Amino acid sequence: MEMTEKSMLRRWPEKLYGGLKMSWRSVLLLALGSALLTAVFLLMPIFKDSSFERMGVYLEAWIFLAVVIMANCKSPRESALKTFVFFLVSQPLIYLFQVPFSSVGWQIFRYYRYWFIWTLLTLPMAYIGWYITKKNWLSVLIFSPVLVFLGHVVYQSGAECLQSFPHLLITALFCILQIVLYVIVFFPDLRQKIVGVLIPLLAIVFFAVLTPQVDLTSIEPLPGEPSFSAAATVSVEDASIAEVQLNAPEEGVVYLYAHKYGVTELTVTDAGTDYRYSVEVYDENGVDRIRIMPLGQEPATK
Repeated sequence: MEMTEKSMLRRWPEKLYGGLKMSWRSVLLLALGSALLTAVFLLMPIFKDSSFERMGVYLEAWIFLAVVIMANCKSPRESALKTFVFFLVSQPLIYLFQVPFSSVGWQIFRYYRYWFIWTLLTLPMAYIGWYITKKNWLSVLIFSPVLVFLGHVVYQSGAECLQSFPHLLITALFCILQIVLYVIVFFPDLRQKIVGVLIPLLAIVFFAVLTPQVDLTSIEPLPGEPSFSAAATVSVEDASIAEVQLNAPEEGVVYLYAHKYGVTELTVTDAGTDYRYSVEVYDENGVDRIRIMPLGQEPATK
C-alpha cells in the first residue's frame, strides 16, 4: 500500500506535465474556468488583498497554467497557438464577468491593455517554451527567467508574511511548489537539479540584499475621489520616497511604488489647476503603509 502511494506521488507530476490530453476543448474549458475563478477572487470582498486576489493582478498563477499547456503539447507550434488562445480567451473574460458588478461598467476593460500585451508575447514565448519538454540543459536555460521571477515573488510574499503573518503565505508556498515541480519534472540530471534550485535561491538573496528599505506597490484613490482628464499630469517632490502614476485619471486613482519611509508632496496638474497631496510612507506594527492627505488646490504654476 505504501509503495503504491509513493508511486502515485512520483507519477502525478509527470502526469500533470506531459500526461494530459491538451485538446482544443480542454484549452477552452481551462480558459473559461480560470477566468471565472479569477473574477470570483476579484469580486468577492473576502478575497481582497489576499493570495487569491493576486490571480487577477500578477503572473505567478498564469505561469503555472501556461507551463501545463506547453508541456502537454506535441510541437512548438501547437504550444504557441494553444497558449496564445488560452490567454486570448481567459483574460478578456475576466473583465467581462466583472462588468455587471463594476461601478465603471465596460470601462473596466481599460485595464486589459497590460494583459493583451502579455497575450501577444505568449506566441513566441510558448513556442520557445515547448522545448522544456526536452528535459536537458536547454530546459534549464528556458526556465531560468521563470525561476528568477518565482524567487522574487517568494522573497516579496515571504517578507510580507513575516511582517503580517499569514498574509501572502499561500503565494509563497505556491511559488515554492512550482519551483520544486519544475526541478523534479524537467531537470532529470542531478547537476541540472542543483542549478535549478540555486537560481531561485540566488534570486532571493539578490533581492534581499539590493531591495530598498521599503518595497511596496499600491493602487490608491485620492482623497475626495476627484475626477481628472486624460491630459492630467502628476509629479512628486521626492521620488526617492515614492514614485506615482495616474492609474485611472477619471476616477482619481493613482499607482504608487514606495521606496523608503518619509513624507513627500504629490501634485496633479489638470486644466490649469494644481491639486496637491501629501504622501506618507510609514510602518504600522511591522506592516508598510501609505497615507495620502489633501493639501488643497491652486492655479498651476507656469
